[in-house]
Amino acid sequence: MIKKLVLVFIAFTALLTHAQEGTASPYSFYGIGSLKFKGTVENRSMGGISIYNDSIHMNLRNPASYVGPNLKILNNESRLVKFTVAGSHTSINLKADSGSDKTSSTTVDYLALNMPIGKFGLGLGIMPYTSVGYKLENVNDNNKISNRYRGEGGLNKVFVGLGYKITNKLSAGIDINYNFGNIQNSSIKFLYDGDGNLVQYQSREENRSDLSGLNINLGLTYRTMINEKLELQSGVTFTPESKVASNNSRTFASIIINEQTGQEIVVNTIDADLVAAGLEKTDLTLPSRFSFGAGIGEPRKWFLGAEYTFENTSAFSNPIITIDNTAFVNASSFSLGGFIVPNYDSFSSYWKRLTYRAGMRFENTGLEINNETINEFGISFGVGLPVGKWFSNANLGFEVGKRGTTNQNLIQENFVNFQLSLSLNDRWFEKRKYN
Repeated sequence: MIKKLVLVFIAFTALLTHAQEGTASPYSFYGIGSLKFKGTVENRSMGGISIYNDSIHMNLRNPASYVGPNLKILNNESRLVKFTVAGSHTSINLKADSGSDKTSSTTVDYLALNMPIGKFGLGLGIMPYTSVGYKLENVNDNNKISNRYRGEGGLNKVFVGLGYKITNKLSAGIDINYNFGNIQNSSIKFLYDGDGNLVQYQSREENRSDLSGLNINLGLTYRTMINEKLELQSGVTFTPESKVASNNSRTFASIIINEQTGQEIVVNTIDADLVAAGLEKTDLTLPSRFSFGAGIGEPRKWFLGAEYTFENTSAFSNPIITIDNTAFVNASSFSLGGFIVPNYDSFSSYWKRLTYRAGMRFENTGLEINNETINEFGISFGVGLPVGKWFSNANLGFEVGKRGTTNQNLIQENFVNFQLSLSLNDRWFEKRKYN
């Protein structure tokens, strides 16, 4: 199994590095792209809550979840090794006062592994952190293109974490994250003659930022039985503010555009002197983040919880790019969700052993454009399908929602997300017994 995991990890890393365009949102134009949900399909199907932990699923948002109690099925001697991988597809209907359009994107979401080490638990993996993918155009009074903007890339995260079981009820953990990637964007200014015909040469500006940096994520989990049936689970996470180094380049070019094919033919180029402007090497500020939540449920039967997240987005800065009429303010989100399992050990009905999930979330993204706050709302559903041995399962997720508004000439996104993950479990460590 280890060899298979290594091959999957290498393939996933190559795919993530060379195919980073995991969004089609116009709002990825701002900052360093659209923030990706840094949790599992199981979390996302419950409105995004990350406070629930069990013995067969990973929780990628709280490193304290890397540890847990030994299992009775393993003679209370060890825990399972967990492996998970996921991907998603998003369809977006774009709506504005001037018209509407449709777009879509498909992306890999994460690959991760969790191994028990006594009272410790080791977690490691890779996932996208932000994603950039937009194609935007402005038109003039004559209904002809005046500007065209394109962007791609994003920031990825490789993490290694360690959880520690302080008591049977309380655990703590830390993730160390290495963030890396690049963001590329271009803008073309279209020029016309007195008769409204496109002139021969257009001007294009291209920017590229290569990003890298470290940050950490701290977590606590607490779980206890309230009575013989009900269990309380709670969690807290904190990510301190950090810096990401950005190596930047900017090029100006005169181009000829084939009006039939859209092909851009470069006539000449000139590199901007970012050294003189003090912009060749800059630091981006990634804001701090704090979340807490709690919920109750009956183990292996049902759970209901809520979680609140605050992000100090007003501290975000990117010196290389400034955009008029745009500001970053503090972001927040509220999630509510849970699951139900009709009968987890039913022999007569496979459907009764399924896990049915649902939830909703409300989010202030922290982005303000033309004094309009960009909010997001989503309703999610999901199901966990048992497969194989050791309680491995496939998880399907579905979410519908909207982001943004049509006020102030902005764009409203009505989106539908489909997610699929595999949560695989195995026993690698077994005590030898002698008669």
